[in-house]
Amino acid sequence: MSTTNTPAGSPGTSTTSTATTSTPDASTGSTGTGATTPARRGSIRASGSLFGWRTVDLLTVAFLGAAFGIAYWGWGLAYGGPADLLGKAFPPLQGITAAPWLMAGVVGGLVIRRPGAALLCEVIAALVSMLPGTQWGASTLVSGILQGAGAEIAFLLLGYGAFGLGAAALAGALSAPLEAVYEWQVYWTDWGMDYKLLYGAILTVSGAVIAGGLGWLLTRALAKAGALGAFPVGQEVRETRAV
Repeated sequence: MSTTNTPAGSPGTSTTSTATTSTPDASTGSTGTGATTPARRGSIRASGSLFGWRTVDLLTVAFLGAAFGIAYWGWGLAYGGPADLLGKAFPPLQGITAAPWLMAGVVGGLVIRRPGAALLCEVIAALVSMLPGTQWGASTLVSGILQGAGAEIAFLLLGYGAFGLGAAALAGALSAPLEAVYEWQVYWTDWGMDYKLLYGAILTVSGAVIAGGLGWLLTRALAKAGALGAFPVGQEVRETRAV
């Protein structure tokens, strides 16, 4: 607000004018009224009822599951070398190479954000990876169910309301314990309990870092590319860019 004295027809007479100038808000980019748009804290929940799956939700989880299934099948062909090297160094370290198979449930949950999404995405991935044929046969589906259930439990514990990096890491970590126990009975029968427990711990940590961390980064990358505009993560990215 500025006050200026200007001649008004005779000496000594003045008028007072008030000028209001709109200036950009340096912190938010807004102008005029001083209203601000604060950065969002927390995650955006799925729209409507949590159990109200939309057609786009079903199609997207199917697409994600199929894409991960192809990737899982490819990893099944390639992981043997790294797994053998880690196994020779210390057998339980093979939990590191098992962690990528936990990612589908994490990403499915982060994108769809509805009960059952993490489990369904992981199960579809397991089924698709079986189609070309795998060395594990039907046990692949069992693993998919156990891994997806673990990720689902993580999102359930968070009330399907948190989907940040921490939530992704928790989902990746909880995808591991049920799978580890199953593998003790099927693949690692000759190990002592100390090795089994260490394998479970390594798989859990690797799940948090690899499946959780990389799954979160992949989800954000897809959203930034515009592929997830119909989902809450797409809105979160748009809001981040607008601030």
